[in-house]
Amino acid sequence: MKLVEPIILFRHLLKNNSAKKGRRLLGLDVGNKYVGLAVSDSKNKIASPLSVLVRNKSNIKLMADDFNTLVSKLSLCGLIIGLPYNFHTSTNNEQEVRVRCFVDDLCQTEKLGDLGYAYWDENFTSKCVDALLSPLNLHPVEYKTVSDKFAAVGILQGYLDCMNREVRNESDGHMRD
Repeated sequence: MKLVEPIILFRHLLKNNSAKKGRRLLGLDVGNKYVGLAVSDSKNKIASPLSVLVRNKSNIKLMADDFNTLVSKLSLCGLIIGLPYNFHTSTNNEQEVRVRCFVDDLCQTEKLGDLGYAYWDENFTSKCVDALLSPLNLHPVEYKTVSDKFAAVGILQGYLDCMNREVRNESDGHMRD
């Protein structure tokens, strides 16, 4: 796996889609115990919930195998990984360190080849999902599973909206602020 700037990953996706239709992205919400997954549609406009994987240090190779299966099954060409950016200090917060360690562990398996990935700000995605789900009074286990999947949707959808807007502005001749 290789870290790529978000816009570079999206341009690569668009380039691949002109040659091969239906290349997609996988969004990840990396938590302490679970990784929520979301997938983009074939036009890379809409994110949808996919599943949740159990996360622990001992199953990283199995998770890499799962990701590898998803890459081929869903025609994935990249991962968008939620990262909690801390805008108030220059130090990394505990969750940011956990996410980066997870990605490092995934890279060290060498099972995902040169698949590109980019980090995307995940601040407030879980809070937004909690606000939407709390009125449903779900069982705690179901709540956690649904919450993690939809946090991944929030991360991936935020990325897709921003990148589509940026590409549209570039094609219209507008400069980015």
